[in-house]
Parts: sequence; C-alpha cells; structure tokens
Amino acid sequence: MTGNAGSAGTPPRDVISHDVIVVGARCAGAPTAMLLARRGHRVLLVDRATFPSDTLSTHLIHPPGLAALQRWGLLDRVAATGCPPIHTYLFDLGPISIAGSPAGEGFDASYAPRRTVLDKILVDAAAEAGAEVAEGFTVDSLLFDGDTVTGVAGHGREGPARHRARFVVGADGLHSSVARATGAEAYAEKPKINVYYYTYWSGLPMNGTFEAYDRGDRAFAAWPTNDGLTMVICGWSMRDFEANRDDVEGNYHATLARAPAFAERVAGAARAERFVGTAVPNYFRKPYGPGWALVGDAGYLRDPITAQGIQDSFRDAERCAGALDDVLAGRRPFEEAMRAAQEARDAQVASMYEFTAGFARMEPPPPEMQHLLAAVSRSPQARDEFVRVTAGMTPPEEFFGHMEERMAQEAPGVL
Repeated sequence: MTGNAGSAGTPPRDVISHDVIVVGARCAGAPTAMLLARRGHRVLLVDRATFPSDTLSTHLIHPPGLAALQRWGLLDRVAATGCPPIHTYLFDLGPISIAGSPAGEGFDASYAPRRTVLDKILVDAAAEAGAEVAEGFTVDSLLFDGDTVTGVAGHGREGPARHRARFVVGADGLHSSVARATGAEAYAEKPKINVYYYTYWSGLPMNGTFEAYDRGDRAFAAWPTNDGLTMVICGWSMRDFEANRDDVEGNYHATLARAPAFAERVAGAARAERFVGTAVPNYFRKPYGPGWALVGDAGYLRDPITAQGIQDSFRDAERCAGALDDVLAGRRPFEEAMRAAQEARDAQVASMYEFTAGFARMEPPPPEMQHLLAAVSRSPQARDEFVRVTAGMTPPEEFFGHMEERMAQEAPGVL
C-alpha cells in the first residue's frame, strides 16, 4: 500500500458517507459489514477481488462456525450448495487411531464449502443487509487526521476515489494493509512451523469423514467439499520445505506414501486442480487504535493444522461488529468497547492457539501423552470429546485435565 491515491491527471472522488469502511470481504469482513448494516449503520465493504473468487483456505467449518451461520440466517444457503456434511473425524496417529463425532452446539456434522461458494454467500448477505459493496476496489492508502484513521484512498472500476468514515476495519488477512499502515502491535508471536500444500481430487469418496494422518514429521488430511471433490492437504516442516521447495508434488506424494492404504486410494483418483500452498506465522495483533480496528486473520492467526480460521473469523466479526455498534450508538466509548473485544478474543482462543502450535510441530508425544491418547482411543465417549477439542468446542486444558483425572482413578501410577 502506497501513499499515492490516484493516477496522474485523474483527481480522486472524495466520498464522505459512511460510518464504517471494511477492507476485505471474505470470512471476517463480509459478516462484519453485514452485521453492522443490519443494525442500521452506513457501511462500505471493499475488496480488490470480484466474487465468486477463490483464496487459500482449509474450508472446514466446525459446529461453532455453523452456529454463527445459523444465527445469521445463512446456513441453509451453504447447505443448499451441495457441500456434503462431515459427521466423523478420524485421526490416524500410526499406532493409535481416534475416530469420533464433531457433534455440538446443536449440530451433528461440519461442512467444508469451497471459498468460491462461501465467500459469495457472505458478500451477497452483506449487500442484502444494506452495505454498499465495492468489488474490484484496491486500497492504496489510509487517510489520516493526525493519528486518527478517517478513511481509505484507492482505485476501482470508476477510477481513483477517497472514502471517509468514522472507522476503518481491516479484514484483509495476514498481509493486512490496515495493520501495516497503523503499525498494529504484534504479540505472543511464533514463527512459521510448517508449510502446507493442497489440491482437489475427483473419484476419492470420503463418505462423510474427515481423515487426518500424523506420520512423525509429516502429516496430511482429507475431507469432502463441493462438486464431488475431495481436498487433500499435506504438511511438512519449514526445514524440509527449504531443502525441497523445488519439488512440491514429489513431497506431497511422499507424504501420502506414509499411509500406503490412503496413497492407494489417491492413486485411483484424478487430480482436478493445481497445487496451491503456503506457510503462515502465528501471532496476535492489537486489533484497534484511533479510528481503526482489525478483524479475523488481520488480528489473529495460527497454524492451519486445526482448521480454526473460518469459525474464528465468524466469532471475531460478531465481537467487532457488536463493539462498533456500541460505539456508534453511544453506549460505550471506543477504547472501552474495543479493549473488551480484544480481551474476549484472546481469552477465547488462547488455549487453542497453544494447542495448535504444539500439534503442528508433529513431534512424538511423551510417554504420558501416548498413554493418554491410547486411553482416549478405547473410549467412545473420550473419542467424541477429543474431536470436540479439535473442533474448537472444548478447551484443550479442560479435556486433557479430565482425562488425566479419569486415568489416575482407573489406573493409578500410569501417568
């Protein structure tokens, strides 16, 4: 993002007509705009993309995310796209296998819609709520009055333009232009742990199951999505990636080969699209400052191995929209409302943030954890409870604490 808002010879239009401008129209931005517009606020939602549009994503929406879609009246639209329900999560850890149900929050399954499908539904819902949607609009810079953000300058289909508002919300992800321009402070940072590459396969039925395989320093997972396709994603350490970055496809298939039976299933399928992938850092950012806020991945990001991103973005959108609504309605001052939203976000995701980072390292668990996971695999109730942890419904420390107590009672001296 640069400081130059227009092209030579074309003066930018200056539009002052919004309460909130949301930059980024995907899983965090579109719901934020929709919820604010539903509460009567004047909202402009901008994105450089035009929809439907794809983006890197694990796609998976666990029950807490489905609950948000249901609250917004959008779950039926997602289900109507033909995205198959996922009623079983299987974790193959080599000597131990844990399969259970993700049921919770009133749902007995999860969904993994393509982002071309999901994001279009969310953008349309924002427009239906009364938000002005500017697709194909690139933000070049933020507008400031002293230290306070007052709008955005950019260019779109109608040429360069400046849009002003009381607040600008950055929902523009890892490389957030809003976070960069405002110097949003990062904390609790962790480096990139793994690199992930995925593609889609036809002729690879999953029968309503999410399958994940941990094979030491490599892992992969597969689950069904729209159009009869199955997404298969492989992960390996950044160290291995740096040594073999010129052979993504070879590393992908070498990872699948760690589970020969699954590799054979893939061999009988047809790859439908190219390989895409990335590695992401882990961080929290302070999500607000004078005239601005961050939501979704722009404010908090973790390794994708637990696929928490979409539901985290949904819940963050609800928090951000609620806080800004309080401010715009005069119920609370900006600093108080946004600080409370930040504290609520951090409290909700902190333990999963640490659990995800530990899980992503793919290191052999210590003997005590191996005994605990073996005990989980033998109990149908414990298997379901473990799945609810990975789906973001039960805090990891709560589950593992209960399991340790249970094992101490049933088999003293094992742990």
